[in-house]
Amino acid sequence: MDPNNKAILEKANAAVSGGDNEGFLAFCTDDTEWTFVGDQTLRGKEAVRQYMATAYVEPPKFMVENLIAEGEFVTATGTISMKNEKGRMVEYSYCDVWRFRDGKMAELKAFVIETGAGEKS
Repeated sequence: MDPNNKAILEKANAAVSGGDNEGFLAFCTDDTEWTFVGDQTLRGKEAVRQYMATAYVEPPKFMVENLIAEGEFVTATGTISMKNEKGRMVEYSYCDVWRFRDGKMAELKAFVIETGAGEKS
């Protein structure tokens, strides 16, 4: 188990929360693959970059409840708030399972469920 994987994920999340998508992507492998269970799969850093450009027009707000590391995996649970396509803040509960390779995030399996809307517009 690499104890740095949790620290890497924390740094990556801090970058994206600060609006630094490229800083976040620096922690990902070029062939990173993100699977949003029941929705879509993004293959490669460029696909993730394009997703972030549209989904994270305004940086998301994370509340990490748990980070659990085992072997090459780090699991994060918590809530995330971000604007939807109508510009309204929506809150989601999530469980992200990250697989690391050589100190970078190589794969994400994300379980994301809408739990409610925040501020109305």
